[in-house]
Amino acid sequence: MEVRTRFAPSPTGYMHLGNLRTALYTYLWARKNGGKFILRIEDTDQEREVAGAVDVIYNSLKIAGLSHDEGPDVGGPYGPYVQSERKDMYLPYAKQLVESGHAYYCFCTKERLEEARAEAEKKGETFKYDKHCLRLSKEEVQEKLDAGVPWVIRQNVPTTGKAGFDDVIYGRVEVDCSTLDDNVLIKADGLPTYNFANVIDDHTMGITHVMRGNEYLSSAPKYNLLYEAFGWQPPVYVHLTPVMCRDTEVNEQGETVEITRKMSKRKGDPSFEDLLSQGYLVEAVINYMVLLGWSPRGEEEFFTLSELEKLFDLEGLSKSPSIFDMQKMNWFNAEYIRRLTPQEYYAHAEPWLKKALPGDGWDLKRLCELLQLRTEYFAQLPEMVGFLAKMPEFDISLYANKKQKSSVESAKDALLKIRPVLEGISDWTETALHDTVIEAIASFGMKNGQLLWPLRIAVSGQANTPGGAFEIMYLLGREETLRRLDGSIAGL
Repeated sequence: MEVRTRFAPSPTGYMHLGNLRTALYTYLWARKNGGKFILRIEDTDQEREVAGAVDVIYNSLKIAGLSHDEGPDVGGPYGPYVQSERKDMYLPYAKQLVESGHAYYCFCTKERLEEARAEAEKKGETFKYDKHCLRLSKEEVQEKLDAGVPWVIRQNVPTTGKAGFDDVIYGRVEVDCSTLDDNVLIKADGLPTYNFANVIDDHTMGITHVMRGNEYLSSAPKYNLLYEAFGWQPPVYVHLTPVMCRDTEVNEQGETVEITRKMSKRKGDPSFEDLLSQGYLVEAVINYMVLLGWSPRGEEEFFTLSELEKLFDLEGLSKSPSIFDMQKMNWFNAEYIRRLTPQEYYAHAEPWLKKALPGDGWDLKRLCELLQLRTEYFAQLPEMVGFLAKMPEFDISLYANKKQKSSVESAKDALLKIRPVLEGISDWTETALHDTVIEAIASFGMKNGQLLWPLRIAVSGQANTPGGAFEIMYLLGREETLRRLDGSIAGL
């Protein structure tokens, strides 16, 4: 049997990282088995739909390299692949369930349902529909339909026994039917609910494996009741543990405590698009995300997408929530950046450097050579090189460095000694700067650090820079270096 998996997002905005991971696992399982990866847009919740969100889904999958075999934009034999375009197919299935007694028409008003819900809350009970309309005779139902009374179709869940399913990660999951509500299958507007539409769509599209978040664990027993009612074979279920992150909050005692919570855009957690816009490499994000909830066999951590297509398995999926750690993401990205060729690094870095260094005349290739091993993500670059465009203000205490045997007092003496030496250099290259300054330091009877540390501070205004004094002076050029040096000496 051909393996057919599906990624079925709702067009409600950005691609959050949990969604990306679900798409990734779904894609990899299809590719591992030589099957089909299907994209389906589940837009039955029209109120939450965000304009342009479908394009975000297409673009995110394309950028991630997760090419789908069937979908709204590429077609396929089981289309349409947008739920709202399939709306006419759901009602006949619901009516089939009505005929078999597994569903029924409900004519209850909003007011009656609200009263019943309030009564349940008053008793401290969880509200469940009381099957009021199930008691209507066929004649009474038809009379109300003919009269145009608004209706929905509800699932007729058994009141006794158990409902359950088998899951790859969680094993056998069962619940008492008495705890389940009679969910609405077809809403008053004629559209299916999510719970009903995804069952019909998965079956009619031949989906063999359903991978989704474990927030759907509680709904899956009701899904399986629908499969049983139709006499259909349910898919293989794989309910994935959530992607979490660490945060802090203030407890009732006013103490700041560390918590673990689901990732949320509203709380400032990054989406896939956010990471890309900050200069994270697609390959690094994909590699890191696949390891959040899946363990490969062996010690290797770095994989290309094509390697993952061969290695991914369901046995490696975790039963525990995964923690998205920004520091670990940065480490992964930095490792990928180090593996870039100089030409590849330059292509990524150039737009960011040009933001921070306006005008021409900058040796960006040399600057990239200095930056590559220091870069965690490319959005860091403007801040890392901003001092080249504008000399920052700094506290003269920066001149003091015990390790380099430099003090504020010795710094001024060192800078005054080197100033005429630098002015005499006409061949303003790193090699000439290095050889001339090192020779001068020896003639002064000083240690290298005693002069090079204050010199770097004097021309950069900061303790941490890409490259040392020679590289910075070369990048700044002769005129700007001497101007900064004079200004720094005057400030001592």
